[in-house]
Amino acid sequence: MSETMKAWTGIDLANPEAVIGHALSLYHPALTIASSWSVEDIALIDMAAQIQPDIRVFSLDTGRLNPETYECAERVREKYGIEIEWMFPDREAVESLERAKGLFSFRETVENRKECCSIRKVEPLRRALKNQKAWMTGLRRSQSVTRAKLDVVEIDKANGGILKISPLADWTHEQAVYYVKDRNLPYNRLYDQGYASIGCAPCTRAIRIGEDERAGRWWWESPEHKECGLHLTVPAEKGTYQI
Repeated sequence: MSETMKAWTGIDLANPEAVIGHALSLYHPALTIASSWSVEDIALIDMAAQIQPDIRVFSLDTGRLNPETYECAERVREKYGIEIEWMFPDREAVESLERAKGLFSFRETVENRKECCSIRKVEPLRRALKNQKAWMTGLRRSQSVTRAKLDVVEIDKANGGILKISPLADWTHEQAVYYVKDRNLPYNRLYDQGYASIGCAPCTRAIRIGEDERAGRWWWESPEHKECGLHLTVPAEKGTYQI
């Protein structure tokens, strides 16, 4: 086990507040929270702000977010008095893509969609995580087949070996919704319109009764492809960095 993972020995990984508190004690201010303005992210920000009021939060402005998402972000900014670190895609890369392939190339093939995600999300994420020791996400195992084996704490080899922490990994969507509504916290009004996942407007829709909660993301693709590249799964070296 690496020295990084030894620091987590004895921590109750099933307790989000314990995980968040320990992470902040170890890594703040070189720890940042990723937010797409989902209920999970709002719950995470609320828990963290109660422990460390000057938490760091970043968000990826792809240029294609819904108005409801921006409204939610602004309400969170005002409530907690935090500065949201907005990250934007490279202008020249976006211009080149749209001039060469049009505005909706991402619906043509999985490769084209991943190219768009790489420009609008993955590259800005790399910049957001530069010089950080850890980042925190609102990911849950029950969100999709691609996240079923999510670890609460893991070494993020895709992002330079920093620590990636997902305190709500064991939660259900209903738990996140209850946490936010029970405390009257800001939330994304897209949920009131039937959305179960928050993403870019052209790539996300409301789900139908009986559909999986990630069914509204890239609905023209198979479930095993439904990741944008922000949360890559890198095989672990046994005993090295998974717990």
